[in-house]
Formats: sequence, C-alpha cells, structure tokens
Amino acid sequence: MKMTYEKKEAVKNGVLRMVLVILSIVIAILALFVLILFAGSKAPWIYIFIHILGLFLVLGIYSSPRTSSIRMTWMIVIMALPLFGTLLYVFIGSNAQSFKMRKRFEDIDKILFPILPTGEEEARNAQARDLRLGGIVEYIRKQAGFPAYQNTSVQYFDDAVKGIEAQKRDLAKAEKFIFMEYHAIEDSQSWHAIRDVLAERAKAGVEVRVFYDDMGSLGFIDTDFIKRTESFGIQCRVFNPFRPGLNVFLNNRDHRKITVIDGRIGYTGGYNLADEYFHITEPYGFWKDTGVRLEGDAVQSLTVMFLEMWNAISAMDKDDLDFTKYLAFSNAAKLLDNKSKVVSKDKVQKAEKERDRLTGKSEGYYLKMEKGMIPDIRYVVSTEAFSFDQSGFVQPYADSPLDNNHTGEDVYISIAEAAQKYAWFITPYLIITDEMCHAFSLAAKRGVDVRIITPGIPDKKLVYKLTRSYYNGLARNGVRIFEFTPGFCHAKMSVADDLMATCGTINLDYRSLYHHFENGCLYADCQAVLDTKHDFEETFKQCNEVTDYYTNGRGAIMRLGHMLLRLISPLV
Repeated sequence: MKMTYEKKEAVKNGVLRMVLVILSIVIAILALFVLILFAGSKAPWIYIFIHILGLFLVLGIYSSPRTSSIRMTWMIVIMALPLFGTLLYVFIGSNAQSFKMRKRFEDIDKILFPILPTGEEEARNAQARDLRLGGIVEYIRKQAGFPAYQNTSVQYFDDAVKGIEAQKRDLAKAEKFIFMEYHAIEDSQSWHAIRDVLAERAKAGVEVRVFYDDMGSLGFIDTDFIKRTESFGIQCRVFNPFRPGLNVFLNNRDHRKITVIDGRIGYTGGYNLADEYFHITEPYGFWKDTGVRLEGDAVQSLTVMFLEMWNAISAMDKDDLDFTKYLAFSNAAKLLDNKSKVVSKDKVQKAEKERDRLTGKSEGYYLKMEKGMIPDIRYVVSTEAFSFDQSGFVQPYADSPLDNNHTGEDVYISIAEAAQKYAWFITPYLIITDEMCHAFSLAAKRGVDVRIITPGIPDKKLVYKLTRSYYNGLARNGVRIFEFTPGFCHAKMSVADDLMATCGTINLDYRSLYHHFENGCLYADCQAVLDTKHDFEETFKQCNEVTDYYTNGRGAIMRLGHMLLRLISPLV
C-alpha cells in the first residue's frame, strides 16, 4: 500500500524526533565523559572519585537482589571502564526513576488497589482445584495485588485480526466509557477504523480515553496526533514523552495493551494498533499475534491498570477524583459498607435504583451514603453479574519497574516449575535471566515437554542474534526450540498441562521483565486454555525445530559470537 504525503511526513518527523533525542542523550553523556577526561589539574582527583564510586557501585550491585546475569554484566562493564561504565549505569542500568514519578504512582495505587476485591475465596477455590494453580494465583494476589475471579468468560483469539474485529463490535456498543492503552498507535488505516468508532461513541455521550507510549509510537505518528484525536471528542494522553535531555525515566516505557468497555468487557494481548499487526502491511512476513476478550468481574483489574497510568503519568494533567463510576458494577449480589459489614441483597438493589436516579452522584447522594441509607459502592464484590461458568479462573495482572517484584518473570518461571506434562511458550524475543534458563531446563530434565517458539524472520537483527545465543544453553538441557517460518511471531503466551495459560504483553526479554510497564492475564480451568493449546499445536506445524542444530551443530566462531552477545544482553 502506498503512503500518502501526509503519512510519509508524519513518519519522517517521528523518526527525526527519535534520532534527535537519542543524539542529545549520547552527546550529553559524552560531554560529561570529555569534561571529566580533560579536567586539567583536577583530573586525578576526579579519576580517584570515579574509581571509588565505581567500587561502591560494584559492591552495591553485587549485594543487590537483582538476578545474577544482570549483576555480572554491569560489574564487568564498570570494572573494565570505570568512568564510562559508571555514567552508563546511572542513566540506563539503575532503573533510578525520579522521586516525583515514583511518588505519583504510589499515591494513586493507595487509592485504586484497595477498591479491588481481596479474592480470598477465589484463591481458596483455586487451591482446592489444583495446588499448583493455587500457588500461582496466591503469588499474583499477594505480591502484585491483583485478585483472581471466577465470574468471567474468556475468549481466545489466535489472530490479531479476529481480536480487533471483535473489539470494534464491542466498542460500537459502549454506553458509558471506553479506555484504550497501547504501546504503539499508527496513524493509519487500522487506527482510523477504530477512531471512527470512538468518535461516534464520543458524539453519543460516551466518555472515551486513549493513552499511548511516546517511544512506542515514534515513527508512526507526528506531534499533532493528540490535537487531531481530541478534535473527535476523544481524550488523549501520552506516556513519558520522548524529549531531549538526561531523563533516566526514558528507559521505562508503557508496553501494556488494554481496552476496557463500560467496565464489563476488556481486551488484552500482544497486538498494538498499527497496520502490521492486522496483515495490512507485512514487513516481516506473516505477523503472528494473539489476544483475549474478557467479560465479567475480572475487567475491574484492567480498569484499575488503566486508571493508574492515566492518573499517575503527569502532575500537570487533571486527574480523576471519583473512581466509583468506573469500578462500581450493577447487579452486585454482595456489597460492603464503610464498616465492611455485609449488606443484604434487597438493600443492594434499593441502593442501585437510588444511585441510578441520582444521576451524576449529586451532593444528596453522598449525604445519604454517609447516613448509611446507600452502601458505599467503592466496595463491590460481584458474584451474580453474569451467568458464566463458575469453574474457571481469570486473573489479569500488571508488572511495574517501580517495585521490586518481577511479576512477569515470576509467573513464567512458576508455570515451568508447576508443569508436570508440558509447558509451552511463545515470544518474539528470548533474552532471559539465568534463573529462567535454569527453571526451563530443570522442568525439561524432570521430563516435562518444554518448548519455546521464536520468530523465523526477525524485526530487529541484533535482538534476533541475541535470541539465538540462548538456544544452546536451553537445548542441551532438553528444551525444544522452534522458529516460526512464515514470518514474525509477536505473541507472548504460555500454556501448561491443559490447566492454565497466559496471554498478554510480556516478552521473554530483559526489557519486558525488568524495565517496562506490562500486563498479562492468567486463565485456568476453562475452554480458552484448550483453545490456546490448539493454537500452539497448529503453530508448531508452521515452525522449524532447531533444537538439534543448536545442541551440537554450532561452529567455533558462532559459539564465540554467542558468548559475547550473552555478555551484553542485559544492556539491550
């Protein structure tokens, strides 16, 4: 497809801005390097200071709770190049987000996360269903703060086209609000079709919000994108704008993909809102991507994820003051007041009618709430909102670089450790820690059928070479490696033992596991798990298994190259 003049200019402007920003950062680091290098008579003292600082950094890195592979790389870089390595670590490796940014996220999380149900009953049910499943559910609930739900349906899409078409149909039916958060949006055909639906809903009075990552969308949109989007009645915000200067937070990007419709229907998966994800353009062969549709109570967690990012990213934005209109569900069978006492179902129904009558939650509404005439709808635990199969479990979860929990990595490792028959994974990039390598290898040694699918056609050649450098360590321990021959597989999924599966945005690489804001969804004991397994089986048929070659067939030059690549992998 030929691009219009405007489209070419938008892409050119976006790429130019990205180049200028990267150049400005490189120049700033080099300027500091040169300034110290040629500091005249004070240079020896500066060198001594830098070496002492480097020594303390190395000791701090060594004693940190980080994974050993990341620690070792940075220790070698700093010891080999004390001056440059120290500067590089401060601006890239330390994840030293600004105090103000961290504080904003902490403040909004203190408000949002208590709104979610505790999920204690669902955790007990998962434990009763299977101890392995129960352990993973409990980890996500306690460490990440996201409960499991049983009252939610899951539909799996084996192709992004199927997902986006279903998504557009649901968007067209929205009545109250639409939230969309994506790493990348391309101002082209696929986005325009979605934008038209959003504009129509906004015109009908639906509140519509769109949120995107600036770096993820560079080259896809120009600087006027927000203005054009808002002209359609769509609220639009950008995550962490890419600007010149030494901003250490630039290394942390929003890689999430979330759509929430009326708080009842949610979508997530691997695909962004760009043409290549939906086979409109195919720069890397056939693009394999997947997603899931949720309908029910579990969408609350996706809503909280979106509201967290929307309200925390900038102190200059006007934030939400009332979250209840986005998180309160009708037809709730159980409602708790401010004193956490169970409220009768009749009182719930009466409160709902009164809430609907007092449109906009007027002052009279809150006065009646304070007197106990209306329960506080912030504490909603819905169990009868939908008539879905109660046996299944759905647990959307998020991962953040602002805390010390590596939820995405821990869930993948837990699935490998829990598997008894098989554990299959698909990822666009395979750049993993020693701990994950060990978990996959140990599972294979226990007799578990561990398989990993990676792309046959790369989108980034250096990352592709890095991915292949990990094959040998896994293959010689029994992990089977497959490359997707039709093109690029961008899906991020796992499935194990016909029991549980995950689908979301979390790649098996350092950036996803340690530096980005991510989200995933664990679903278990439901038909979607078997649908996911079936898609894996069909995908294996389109793959070339390279296990044997990377176990025994590599030459000396390739082995040396892979060793060097492994050394720098945590820096990519």
